[in-house]
Amino acid sequence: MTQVSFGQQVLSSQQAVAVALKNNFDIVLAKNVNEALDVNTTWGNAGFLPDLTANFTNTNNVQNQEQTQSNGEVRKLNNAKNNNASYGVTLGWTIFDGLGMFTRYEQLNTLKEQGETQLQTTVLTTVSDVLEVYYNIVQQEHILTALDSTLLISNERLRLAENRYKIGKASKLEVLNVQVDLNADRSLYLKQKETIQNLKTQLNQLMNVDLTTPFEVIKETTLDESLELGALLDASEKQNPNLQLLKVNKRLADLELKNTKATRYPTVRLTSGYNFSRSESSLGFVTSSNANGFNYGVTASLNLFDGFEQRRKERVAKLQIENSTLQFEKQKVFLQSQLIASYQTYKTNLDLAAIEDLNEKIAKENMDITLAKHKIGTINTVEFRTAQENYINAVARNNSAKFQSKLAEIQLKELSGTLSM
Repeated sequence: MTQVSFGQQVLSSQQAVAVALKNNFDIVLAKNVNEALDVNTTWGNAGFLPDLTANFTNTNNVQNQEQTQSNGEVRKLNNAKNNNASYGVTLGWTIFDGLGMFTRYEQLNTLKEQGETQLQTTVLTTVSDVLEVYYNIVQQEHILTALDSTLLISNERLRLAENRYKIGKASKLEVLNVQVDLNADRSLYLKQKETIQNLKTQLNQLMNVDLTTPFEVIKETTLDESLELGALLDASEKQNPNLQLLKVNKRLADLELKNTKATRYPTVRLTSGYNFSRSESSLGFVTSSNANGFNYGVTASLNLFDGFEQRRKERVAKLQIENSTLQFEKQKVFLQSQLIASYQTYKTNLDLAAIEDLNEKIAKENMDITLAKHKIGTINTVEFRTAQENYINAVARNNSAKFQSKLAEIQLKELSGTLSM
């Protein structure tokens, strides 16, 4: 885990994104894959450059030999030793392969582009996940603050109930009921703290820092209310990484067909080398010989018949092109559907956030008035508890509406490829 210290333990959403972009495992892995693709994109890997090979061969044998020469003389030798050694360098260079090397180099560049697009997808997904968890913490912190306020009020209620019981204006039952309400509030408060701590652990995991790193969030959620469906649809067609990835896959399918067709043409290869050789023989007219020199030549090959494999491969490549086109169109329609649905959710939650914000203010005012009346004994405990619960519920609904609006905003920007990183 990376050790990171957040200034004054306050972490902004921008800081959380920045740390995740640097440390997140998925992003680091995607970057490494992308770097490997970049390393692979070379002229040599495409087949443009010659190959140079050093060779060395040494063979020895011991044999019982018998030779009958042209004059009828028979020569015999047991354990005759023979030795052959050769060494040198060989140069080979394919100068034409049906333009396949040009296609392969274009494929390597397209694969690099594919890796960059996949990295962008990983980055967008990670940023979206970080922001969702961050604003969920903000939402839960607001609820915790409201629970803390009600906990203080419940303690005050218990004090008032006990005082009323001591002077004979309240029964023991009222004190017990207030005590039960207070314990219930304490329980909710503890569970809420647990929820927040678990979310913070999740955010630390996404940022790939020590899971126990403490931090506080900025408890303000700014909603972007300027998003327009038409602009989002236009941006998605140009910037959505999944759609761009399918475009790259279509180009790769086209290049695969070109590469397959290249094998219809002849392959021309230049060869040359410089070799040294030495041989020794215990029996024969020549007992030893040495040679060295330069050799060169050209080879050309053309596939005349391969059992209809060429035709089969081309048909498969054409089907891959057709499928990649269909997948692109399918994804485009699906993306538009997602954007339209998410935009409707976004607009609905913006309206709900405005309503729930007003409801929270009304519920808070109602609880304050009820508390004042409860202190002077003009309303009973049950009525006050109802006002108290209404306030908590209003806070929860308000923060949920804001959180859902923010989630819809993040999703729209992620789908359209406009999410700020």
